[in-house]
Amino acid sequence: MNSRSPAPAASAAPGFAAIDFGTSNSAVALPRASGGVGLVALEPGFPTMPTAVFYRADTPAHQLEAERLYGRAALAAYVEGAEGRLMRSMKSILGATLLDQSTDIGGGRAVRYRDVVTGYLRRLKQLAEAEAGAPIDRVVLGRPVFFVDDDAERDARAQAALETAARTVGFAEVHFQYEPIAAALDHESRISGEQLVLVADIGGGTSDFSLVRVGPGRRGRAERRDDILANHGVHLAGTDFDRHVELASILPLLGYRSLRPARPGDVAREVPHAVYFDLATWHLINTVYAPARLAELRGMKSWYGEPRHHARLMTTVTQRLGHALAGAAEQAKIDVAETGFAQIDLSVLEQGLAATLQEAGAAAAIEADLQRIVGAAAEAARLAGVAPAAVDVLYFTGGSTGLAPLVQRIAACFPAAQAVRGDRYASVAQGLGLHARALFGA
Repeated sequence: MNSRSPAPAASAAPGFAAIDFGTSNSAVALPRASGGVGLVALEPGFPTMPTAVFYRADTPAHQLEAERLYGRAALAAYVEGAEGRLMRSMKSILGATLLDQSTDIGGGRAVRYRDVVTGYLRRLKQLAEAEAGAPIDRVVLGRPVFFVDDDAERDARAQAALETAARTVGFAEVHFQYEPIAAALDHESRISGEQLVLVADIGGGTSDFSLVRVGPGRRGRAERRDDILANHGVHLAGTDFDRHVELASILPLLGYRSLRPARPGDVAREVPHAVYFDLATWHLINTVYAPARLAELRGMKSWYGEPRHHARLMTTVTQRLGHALAGAAEQAKIDVAETGFAQIDLSVLEQGLAATLQEAGAAAAIEADLQRIVGAAAEAARLAGVAPAAVDVLYFTGGSTGLAPLVQRIAACFPAAQAVRGDRYASVAQGLGLHARALFGA
């Protein structure tokens, strides 16, 4: 799928790349001399990088721009309480009027949201060129079927904004490909006949389902929108699972859902939940450390029937352990997905403290989310006018598809379909790279 006004490639054609600019994580693919494509190590040991930028507020005044950290370094600076502004999920503002507005980043500086997107893309390009050892001026960018639901004008503005950002950082030729098509390209390269594939892309923030036609006769086509029969999704995924896991397995040890001491004749009530919901919501954790909030929590000591619960809660907030607990919940989810069991070490909070999580417990904690996600998969088929039995393949990608109960529930809705697992973190980027090789003739 070409952009609306592609510039001609440079005569020397320095090189090309494919970029999966994701809501939660991003990846870059480059052609390999031996054939195929490979992912760039965007950070040491990692082929993907969180789509995050941290602007340091303590940048010296004589520097025109604030120092920026990217990816895991950006998240670490935020977690450690460095002064500045963390920007995440920049993809979600493409097409919005907010894109041309400015936001304060501390230290008397402000930045346009558009420049945040451009700066992150520039970082990806720099890393790709460093690995390639040569300039790169052509790119295939992934895009969702809809940047903006039910608004064609805003959707077009979103693609145009991403194209502008790509050209600003030095890409002379810009093409786009739909992410569900990209995810299915690797599978398409190995089949001998046409198939109807439901691509299930379940990542950190959203669960997206696309019903796609693939086959040998469709390979190499630049325009594949007509091959997408339907697209549907919900804003539920891995970070929601993490929150429910933490609330179910870790935060009860800090008093979540514990009862206040009841006076004679009174009905026992639970301690307030707000602090626990904030501790389990990644971007709200730092709000719990505010002085006024700390004073409020200290004043609640008499509300706890078990003194240890309140003591652990206060240790968490005074020592700023909220992100450590959130990380433990995420790791528990991963461990359960891989082995069916998690031993959660909470010694950072209290010596010898631990919790356990079984697969059944994890599934129960996220049951409501599972129902909505499975419903979204079924709705994608309904919107396409396709009976579930007519779906040939379920193609799973995205980090959260490692959770067995989720995959099993989706598969049960499409009993005739073959389940195929792509690379959970890199299928889209690899597919974009394959499309780029076909497009640029390398």
